[in-house]
Amino acid sequence: MAKQANIIVPEGCKKVLLHACCAPCSSAIVEWLLAHEIEPVIYYYNPNIYPYEEYERRKNESKRHAESLGVKWIDEGAYERAHAAWRCAVTGLENEPERGKRCEACFYHRLQATARKAEELGIGFFATTLASSRWKNLEQINAAGLKASENVQGTRDNVQGTKDNVQGTRVQFWAQNWRKDGLQERRNQLLKEYQFYNQRYCGCEFSLPREER
Repeated sequence: MAKQANIIVPEGCKKVLLHACCAPCSSAIVEWLLAHEIEPVIYYYNPNIYPYEEYERRKNESKRHAESLGVKWIDEGAYERAHAAWRCAVTGLENEPERGKRCEACFYHRLQATARKAEELGIGFFATTLASSRWKNLEQINAAGLKASENVQGTRDNVQGTKDNVQGTRVQFWAQNWRKDGLQERRNQLLKEYQFYNQRYCGCEFSLPREER
């Protein structure tokens, strides 16, 4: 895959913690990263997904994809506890429309966890496959990622007392439109090649048709 101008790699980025919402959305991004000698570590943190059976199905597809490429894959498990924490994060926003304030809160909750995991692992950059979906608001995603990066860094600075303490790792959000440079088309090709399960709703219970909740 040839390098393209619309996807700009942050200076010094050789490894990235990639928050993956699902296998179809991550497939073309992972392929692009590997082709450009950037090591992806896939982080599956999506406690918004409901019900549990749907969560497991999407998780297993993501893991299958990573294993087929020999890419490191991480998830946090403990679905019930994580889902309860997510519900708290979106409390009062249940009736918001798609792309509304509930989605903003959901993005931030998941990307904050990703930023913390990147810091824990000593990975300086994180990104999200949410930014590959044409159904999502890219501005909301980027704002959530940047806020997560700033807040994680701010917490560490407050605890350690200095921004230059070498015990922590600065984490930077790679804000990128992953629909560019043919990646959307490649995603559709890979979906067929891998025969991925392709979900029919965003994931949370509030995005389900009311009769199925």
